[in-house]
Amino acid sequence: MSTTGAPATPCASYMTDKLGPLPFCPGCGHHVVAKALDQALVKLQLDPHKVVIVTDIGCIGLSDRYFTTNAFHGLHGRAVTYACGLKLARPELTVIALMGDGGCGIGGTHVLNVARRNIGITLIVANNFNYGMTGGQHSVTTPSAGITSTTPWGNVEGPMDLCGTTIAAGAAWVARCTMFDKDLADVMAQALAQPGFALLDVWELCTAYYAPRNRMKKKELDDLLASDGLRLGVLADTPRPEYSARYRAAYETGRAASKRRPAIEVQHGNSVPRQTGIIIAGSAGQKIRSTAALFAQAGMFSGLEATQKDDYPITVMTGHSLAELIFSRQRIDYTAIEAPDYLLVISEDGLISSHDRLQRLPDTCTVYAEQSLDLPVTKARVVRCPIAQAAAQAGRRSVAVIAVAAMLQDTGLFPLDAFARAISTFQEANIAEANLKALKAGAALVSDRLSAD
Repeated sequence: MSTTGAPATPCASYMTDKLGPLPFCPGCGHHVVAKALDQALVKLQLDPHKVVIVTDIGCIGLSDRYFTTNAFHGLHGRAVTYACGLKLARPELTVIALMGDGGCGIGGTHVLNVARRNIGITLIVANNFNYGMTGGQHSVTTPSAGITSTTPWGNVEGPMDLCGTTIAAGAAWVARCTMFDKDLADVMAQALAQPGFALLDVWELCTAYYAPRNRMKKKELDDLLASDGLRLGVLADTPRPEYSARYRAAYETGRAASKRRPAIEVQHGNSVPRQTGIIIAGSAGQKIRSTAALFAQAGMFSGLEATQKDDYPITVMTGHSLAELIFSRQRIDYTAIEAPDYLLVISEDGLISSHDRLQRLPDTCTVYAEQSLDLPVTKARVVRCPIAQAAAQAGRRSVAVIAVAAMLQDTGLFPLDAFARAISTFQEANIAEANLKALKAGAALVSDRLSAD
């Protein structure tokens, strides 16, 4: 797609002869494709500084260096991904992906997704039915019964119709041509001018491998089209909004509507002597991760660096939920917790997921556990408290807040007021009200009902 202005001076050609002639076999259709692309660019008079030709491995991938535009050469089958990245980052560019049928087969999912999304690149496929660079192996477009180095008795696979496939995936503009079409450059210019994704499938001859093995010339190429019931010309022309433009519009709309998160400024002190690791082990649905995030924000309100790492199964509302937090007065460079300083075990799921860790804990660790849980033998100091009972009164979904508040009250790592501030700042008023009550209930466990083993 072109959104660029004309060059400062008219371009008579977008190719250079400083590298010598094109590096293709005599009679190869790649000569025609490359020169047609040059003619299309001349017709459109695009600024070469704002045109990018993207290629990958394959004979046609040798073309980009012969153009005076920008170029990017990458891994086999990935030209579409590079082209899409360029277009999304720089929407003003005209981005052309030049690939062979082999690359389209290797990167088939990329072709489907660029068609589905309608990202404004042009994909030109030099389709000669085989991997010409590596010895003439069959590709996804090799005709049935086609002779190649890997199908010496004839191809038994059905060929992929690149045009039909991309149309089914949602491509806005699709055309098929052959290397012998007189209007190839004009159709190519039409493809480049599309506002969204455009595919041009150019059927051509590989004079080194496929054409000799299958005795294929122009007539046989035409006969192949007819036998497969395939048409030439523009096969789809259904314009729709281009992806990157829609994405940017959605982003701007969302950004305008989104609420600005409050800044965290240090308003409390702390008594954290060194980097401290804390693990909260509970069940899915107990708000472990969201409570851990509030806990981390409370630490930041207290002048601490904080990290959070969560662990949970692929299921929803079943199984364990763990959150690992680290607090430190200095920058945290290593975010794994070898042995936590504090472990909060809130539920049976949390106990199961941390059972082995509990057995290995050193005596420097303190475990805060729901009093009904049957803990394994551990060297750690164990503090039991009726977390579940308190949650039954304060609110079942506030059980993690109760546990964290009890631990904070007992340890004094930083003030409960910092935790309350995080709750009030980052939660909706009705949720914050319930959690502030839970915070008081958790703190009360330490003074009223806490017992140590």
